[in-house]
Amino acid sequence: MNWKIWFFLTALILSLNPQSFSLLAKAESLPPHHLSITQNEAMNLEKRLTEAHTKFAFNLFAEIFSQAKNDNVFVSPSSISIALSMLYNGANSTTQEAMVNSLQLEGMSLTEINRTNQLLRENLINADPKVQLAIANSLWMRQDFSFQSGFIDSNKQFYQAETKTLDFANTQSLNIINNWVKENTKGKIDTIIEEISPQDVMFLINAIYFKGEWTYQFDKNKTKEKQFSLNENQTKTVNMMSHFGRYKYLENEQFKAVNLPYGEEKRLGMYIFLPKKYSDLETFSQVLNAENWQNWMTEFNYQEGTVEMPRFQLEYELELRQILNKLGMGIIFDPQKADFSKISQNPVFVSGVKHKTFLEVNEKGTEAAAVTSIGMRTTSVNLDQPFRMKIDRPFFCVIKDEKTGSILFMGAIFNP
Repeated sequence: MNWKIWFFLTALILSLNPQSFSLLAKAESLPPHHLSITQNEAMNLEKRLTEAHTKFAFNLFAEIFSQAKNDNVFVSPSSISIALSMLYNGANSTTQEAMVNSLQLEGMSLTEINRTNQLLRENLINADPKVQLAIANSLWMRQDFSFQSGFIDSNKQFYQAETKTLDFANTQSLNIINNWVKENTKGKIDTIIEEISPQDVMFLINAIYFKGEWTYQFDKNKTKEKQFSLNENQTKTVNMMSHFGRYKYLENEQFKAVNLPYGEEKRLGMYIFLPKKYSDLETFSQVLNAENWQNWMTEFNYQEGTVEMPRFQLEYELELRQILNKLGMGIIFDPQKADFSKISQNPVFVSGVKHKTFLEVNEKGTEAAAVTSIGMRTTSVNLDQPFRMKIDRPFFCVIKDEKTGSILFMGAIFNP
């Protein structure tokens, strides 16, 4: 493994199965593909969509974290939101309503959602000359099954999705799909589909690849072996990196937080939240929601200080069916109720949603492919004194784009 770079990679897949009953409702035509809007309207729509993605991200993370049981969690809310937005183009009636509510997209038309996702993608992939961010989408369709052209066209136009018809009975089809995933995650994730069942008719896949160098790189000569507290009774030895610099910093009664920027523009950065020693991630999760997040983002100030953090690598995999069901999207998995008549006149439903990520953190950069409201105020911090943030116990992290507010990745790291 090349420790000179960081990887963050994510791949998400939705597999669609045909239903076993007939659907009487006919497919409705999709809205117009073109949306003529002013620059201000585009900015407002981008802000609205980013806010929706942020709310969905924290709702999603809360459900995942509640089941983590002190295990590492690392997901890409952007990847999941993009894949579900693609799927949303095929939803109808109550299925469409459930997805709108879960994705926090009330008040936005399908055309606005599609066009704004397209603009957001274009904005993100050109964020910084020293940051690589690739977002790839694809649709893999069974050759003997009929699909609605409007659904395919919308995903090609707005999500730049590659579309391919395959003989799912041919064993090579599995390799073709997995090779696409491997190629679009620079080899970090080489398998997303284990098998293709006779009932599978479509695979919808999103893959994100991220590679960024720290704006202020850590000196390898300062990396030392130190102890990381896994819990009150257990520690492990990690390679702890260290750097003194001027960072965006926030400290209050509950946590210390710092933003480690990437590249020349500092648009993208990793926010790290470290609960105070008398607290922990579980307590912190009770105040981790979209509203508090937005407030915290306004409270960071530049301050000199020392950041110590572990060099680490992790892989994460999750089936999202149970999580999305809790978020109100269970109907998409119900063979008797799911309405995806904009995908096919033959009834289909979602049989699974699989998510995989990879993360490596080191001295040079990153390469990767609570609902109860507890009022918190920032206590006064003496900005004249350098801070010291030693990340030697479980922490929460987010990779975020400052310009759009998009949360690309988020995680709870218990064991680096």
